[in-house]
Amino acid sequence: MAQRTRLDDEDCSIAQALDVVGDWWTLLIVRDAARGVHRFDALQRELGLSRKVLAERLRLLVEAGVLAREPYQERPVRHEYRLTARGRALLPVLVALQDWGDAWVLGEGAVTATAGESSKEAARVHALRGTRVPELLLTDRLGAARDPVADTPFTVLYCFPGAYARAGSYPPGWAGIPGARGCTFESCTYRDQLGRFTAAGATVHGVSTQRPDEQREFAEHEGLRFPLLSDAELALTAALRLPTFRAAGVSRLKRLTLVLDRERTVREVFYPVTDIEAGVREALAAVTSRAPAP
Repeated sequence: MAQRTRLDDEDCSIAQALDVVGDWWTLLIVRDAARGVHRFDALQRELGLSRKVLAERLRLLVEAGVLAREPYQERPVRHEYRLTARGRALLPVLVALQDWGDAWVLGEGAVTATAGESSKEAARVHALRGTRVPELLLTDRLGAARDPVADTPFTVLYCFPGAYARAGSYPPGWAGIPGARGCTFESCTYRDQLGRFTAAGATVHGVSTQRPDEQREFAEHEGLRFPLLSDAELALTAALRLPTFRAAGVSRLKRLTLVLDRERTVREVFYPVTDIEAGVREALAAVTSRAPAP
């Protein structure tokens, strides 16, 4: 059994939190559970640690209320490990760690809404091709829970940092962050090309970490005819390890586009997106080339 050293600072929330998730394996288990990896053998394959160590870490996370142990098979009884509300509340911590790593370990510490085409960050995003989006729900601009993957042959998920109906709503210094500008133009370009995406069997969803009310105001102002989805809880961001940056104290998605099929598999990835018009054309070409012949 793993030996744990308890932290005696009862008044420090940081110390108490580290007493639950201070071991690196525990956070990696939370990371993989957010990605849709729930079963013991699958977690062991992903993490590469011994069965004994994994069993002990899972036990500790269940006891701490971070994971729930749920049966998925009766004979013999087998269990899955799913994030609880307490566990999902750790997703911003994971995203912040990833953002810090992208900026300060893999990068040079600059605040940016994009990345170099040959960067390790871009390689991580492109590695999503062929992976499956786990089942999760995001909130649309009307407050309803919605699957980001539509029941159409393709879904185009374009992720953007933030777009507002009023210029004064943008965070201070927004225009000076590389890659942040252009969200309104991108959404309006998808709006204007929506008929062509629909004809190719594709549903368009815009995703940002903004609040639903902010998205609703923007969508109504620009006359958008497709859903904007809020990932304010960072469920999709953590599940796919999407790149983020911080602005005005909020984690913002960097601009990227995913093309998914009906089975939730990522078929195409566009990142970084530096030319917005070209990025929309490339997404349209990706679904058009895969569309079945009439």
